Amino acid sequence: METKNYFSRRMLIKSSIFGVLAASIPNVLYATSISGLEDEIADPVFHRYPSIDDAIVNEIVGVSHFNFDRVKELVSPRPELARATWDWAFGDWETALGAASHVGRRDIANFLIAHGARPDIFTFAMFGKFEIVKAMIESMPGIESMAGPHGISLLRHAKAGLRSNYGITLSEAEIADSNALIAHLEELGTADIKEKDLAMTEEDRQNYIGDYRYGEGENEGFTVKINMRKNLSLGKLGKSGGALYQKSPNVFSYNGTPSVEVHFTLEDNKVVSLTVIEPDLTLKAVKS
Repeated sequence: METKNYFSRRMLIKSSIFGVLAASIPNVLYATSISGLEDEIADPVFHRYPSIDDAIVNEIVGVSHFNFDRVKELVSPRPELARATWDWAFGDWETALGAASHVGRRDIANFLIAHGARPDIFTFAMFGKFEIVKAMIESMPGIESMAGPHGISLLRHAKAGLRSNYGITLSEAEIADSNALIAHLEELGTADIKEKDLAMTEEDRQNYIGDYRYGEGENEGFTVKINMRKNLSLGKLGKSGGALYQKSPNVFSYNGTPSVEVHFTLEDNKVVSLTVIEPDLTLKAVKS
């Protein structure tokens, strides 16, 4: 038996804060050829192998918001995916279980936990686990003020558990526990902290809407839209994204990420550009 080494070059997945930097590195792939058979070069593997492919991680967290069938297809053969975590932008981290929790998908959450997902206070709140959540807050005062994925509060997670049950019939005891938890969190007054968001007129909002480019590449830019909650949102070029909250005139925070600010520049009362300011990056994009 003779062993041969094969050399392959592969492109790295484009990556940056919104997937735009590209590079290539050599990667040595090994294949074993058996006498009398045609040599075959192994298929390229993910550039961060043995880490799971980013596309798969992105999908499982995404579909955990709404698509139970797809969740089962992905997680059943690979239970590790039940613990998957994705950064949607600027450090807005979300687990698959976190996704199911903030939209009230008890069915998906139960399945993920059964396959190894790690529940946290937000998941317990969604399930209406009054005594558990109450004990966690008593043992660590202030934890109720922490925001979950996308800046969603603990109280909103608790309310989500009653909003839609997708075929699950809740018992009277479960409903009572959820309502008791909601009442307790409301009484605390610190479980639904909202980001500062200065009021805007509809004319103001329209002034920010549009595409902003920081390069000539296909994905080198942002799109500002209005989301379903009537907030401005910032996403990849042509896509929807996370909410923007106006903390001072023309200065916005992004979706529960405290270290990031988005500054808009106006000329003659018209928005002409935006600048994203992170701890280690300042990036200007000009409005198209």
